This record gives sequence, structure tokens and C-alpha cells, in this order.
Amino acid sequence: MRLTFLGSGTSFGVPVVGCGCTVCRSSDPRDRRTRSGALVETDGHTLLIDAPPELRLQLVDAGVQRLDAVWITHPHADHLHGLDDLRIFSVRSGRDLDVFLGGEHADEVRRRFAYVFDGEAAPSGTSKPRLRLRAFGPGDDVPVPGGPARPLPVPHGPMTVYGLRIGSLGYVTDGKVLPPPVLESLRGVEVLVLNALWWGDPHPTHFNVEEAVEAARTVGARRTYLTHLTHRQSHDDLERRLPPEVRPAYDGLVVDL
Repeated sequence: MRLTFLGSGTSFGVPVVGCGCTVCRSSDPRDRRTRSGALVETDGHTLLIDAPPELRLQLVDAGVQRLDAVWITHPHADHLHGLDDLRIFSVRSGRDLDVFLGGEHADEVRRRFAYVFDGEAAPSGTSKPRLRLRAFGPGDDVPVPGGPARPLPVPHGPMTVYGLRIGSLGYVTDGKVLPPPVLESLRGVEVLVLNALWWGDPHPTHFNVEEAVEAARTVGARRTYLTHLTHRQSHDDLERRLPPEVRPAYDGLVVDL
């Protein structure tokens, strides 16, 4: 199994528009963070996690030729608004691409991208993605290509975000706490991915770095990678201050499991 971080930034991305802070002006390429997304390659299958606004550029940079399915963790803009970039895959394959998501999010995605899911909408002179929504419940084993995957429902304010466990990988973004059922589902993972905004100030709907480190210790994975990072800390600072079993992710990082 191979995990590729397509993007490791929070909703503003890094550099932030109009910001002159040290991290936004950094020459370290690991401090340039597009919005959060990832690829999981298993047994010849490729699963995309989320469709951030920079998706086309991320897929080009990663050399992606094909996708077998997509997992949408939740319908916030920084995780969803690159959805139209998926149309190249259905244009090439001539087939619908399965998009797996929590059942309560399906109507929101259909509303946000009505032109995609309205069978009567036929764009003139261009194409649209051919996507098939595959809604799941919190306790389902989801038949993703290369799976199955187990949903990991975590609270994100009033919304539930669905991370996933697939094989020895656990991936949780945009969460504030790992509820007991999620901790049970993560038992025995080799690699864990957690969101973490910054050191210090608690956030109401995301882990800060200290909280993510504590959650990582509770899970006990051999390696934990922090993603969904802001411009309030540099990659170098995180590497120096984090415990050795917890590392900051960066755009383009490849992890073999």
C-alpha cells in the first residue's frame, strides 16, 4: 500500500493570500501547502481522498493516470470544490466513477454540483464528470477498490467527517476528537494521519498540534503524519519539536506501508 499526500494545507492554503509572514515567504517547498487531499494505492487500485480546489494541479504533479474511486470525507469547500476536475477520468474511461461519502452528505453534494448529477443537464460543447454517488452509513464496511474501507466518523462542529481505515492505514481529517468506536477501529494501524492546525490555541472543530500528538499516542501507530496545517508553523519547526514517531506531512510526500 502507498499513501501520497496531494495537499497538506488547511482551508486557506499556504502561502495565504496577502500574508507576509515567515512561513508564507519561506523558500522551503515543504511550506507550500495546497488544500488537503491524498491518494491510497492498494493492489493496483487508486483511491482519491477528497477533491480540493487545486485537484488538477495536484494530480498532474503526482503523475496520476487513472482513478478507481473517490472518498469524500465531508462537503466543506476545501475538500470538495475540485470535483469537476474528475471529468477527465470519465472522458477517458467512458465509465462512471464511484464517489463514496457519508449518507447525510449526499444531498448537499448533489445540490452543490447539480449540473453533474442532474441527468437532464447536458453541457454544450464540453463535458461533465460522470460520477456515481455511493452513500454509506457509519458502521458499514465500504467496498472501495482495494478495500474494504471502514468509515471513521469524527465530530467537526455540527458536522460528521468520515475518515477511513483501509488495511493498516488510518486517515482522519477535520476532527476534534477520536470517539471510542473510532479508537477501536484504529486498533493496530501502522500509519495514522491526523489533522493539526497549529501549536497552542485550542480550536473548536480541529485538533491543534498538542491534541493531535496526544491522540496519536492513544492510537499507538508506528508512524503518525500531521496534515491540514496552517501558516502558523513551518515544516522545519514541526520536525524539530514533534516526537520522532509523529512527523509533519507535506505536499508530495509518499509513504509506503
